[in-house]
Amino acid sequence: MMATRSNTSQLFFAVISGILFGLGLAVSGMVNPAKVLGFLDVAGDWDPTLAFVMAGALAVTTPAFRVVLKRPGPWFASRFELPTKTDLEPRLVLGAALFGIGWGLAGLCPGPAVTDLVTARGSVLLFVAAMLAGAMFYDWLDARIKS
Repeated sequence: MMATRSNTSQLFFAVISGILFGLGLAVSGMVNPAKVLGFLDVAGDWDPTLAFVMAGALAVTTPAFRVVLKRPGPWFASRFELPTKTDLEPRLVLGAALFGIGWGLAGLCPGPAVTDLVTARGSVLLFVAAMLAGAMFYDWLDARIKS
């Protein structure tokens, strides 16, 4: 099947966005588990540098969202897909807690872990494998519960 010009453009910008995201994570130190764990260790030898990374991201993202959302739609879709739920479900709270616990134990979360795959370090490969296994297990379990 031949890709259309729109699909090619969408793929091109997705790749460019992924590369920029990965570079940002690498430059900021978010792919370094020791740096992340140092940031999370507020009771010990706290490393505040990632707070500046987060503040910089918010300083760019907050005004950008205001500008972008004034457009009629995104470049490669018919409309924006924004969350509509406003309530906190137990599944969301539990998922957030598990994410935070995993981040605190490993010093990695999905984005930095995928970016850090280029190092081929055993700990990163194990983390990504466990992350994928957990996602597949969740999909399997969720399908069984719904059926």
